[in-house]
Amino acid sequence: MKKVAVISAILEEPDKCQQAFNEVISSYKGIIKGRMGIPLDKENVSVISIVTIGEMDVINSLTGKLGNIPHVLVKTSISKKEI
Repeated sequence: MKKVAVISAILEEPDKCQQAFNEVISSYKGIIKGRMGIPLDKENVSVISIVTIGEMDVINSLTGKLGNIPHVLVKTSISKKEI
């Protein structure tokens, strides 16, 4: 069953990791319903929220790949409701 999830990511040095982050996101565009990014240029940090609807194994795969990128911190909130 599919679930709704929000993936929150902090890119601590966007200039070093944003390209790899965007490449991973692009490869999961089928489950991504929305994305909001806030660049904090003064602090050299970007905060990104990604809304997904998908199977748990796919959401976990996306979260894992993002979390393996250096300078990227990731947390995921997943609904209990199955769609």
